[in-house]
Amino acid sequence: MFRTGDAIENPKTAERLVFHATAAETNGELTAFEAIVQPDGAVAAAHYHPIQAERFEVLKGTIGLRVGREKLELGPGQVIRIEPGTPHKFWNAGDDVLRFNAEVRPSLQFEELIATMFGLAADGKTNRKGMPNPFRMAVIAKAYKDVIRLPFPPSAVQDAALAVGAPLGKLMGYAPVYEPAGAPALEIGV
Repeated sequence: MFRTGDAIENPKTAERLVFHATAAETNGELTAFEAIVQPDGAVAAAHYHPIQAERFEVLKGTIGLRVGREKLELGPGQVIRIEPGTPHKFWNAGDDVLRFNAEVRPSLQFEELIATMFGLAADGKTNRKGMPNPFRMAVIAKAYKDVIRLPFPPSAVQDAALAVGAPLGKLMGYAPVYEPAGAPALEIGV
């Protein structure tokens, strides 16, 4: 899907990712990218990765993080590793552009999920925070539940909601993978 040097943008969350290593290039071991987050930019929602670890290394600016119940701010040169199953959220906590390197290990379908969510945002099919409607989100969440989950409600409640919502979403024509219809959000070899 992605190759080193490819970039993708999310206009709703004000994030741009430039890939340094991809699942295809690392035999699924990791996805590595630089994130460039504009002032007031933030990941769409608090989440956790059931079996993936994430590592952030700040290059420029200030990253705000909520990791579990702890709220942190990190600056250039600081590194944090977020263990599997740990709820987290990040945002640009400064007035300047935030740049950080990130690694997700193992890759699983992380890149496919990013392409879907960023593509939906680029085509105006999300709310202002970058989240699609509940039925489309149910289809996506069910397909990627080994990659990403919400920290609440509990997993059993999420699974029950997805058991109903995902089939309804599919009946409405939604698929777990989104192919952008508008201008491509992906830039090859940037």
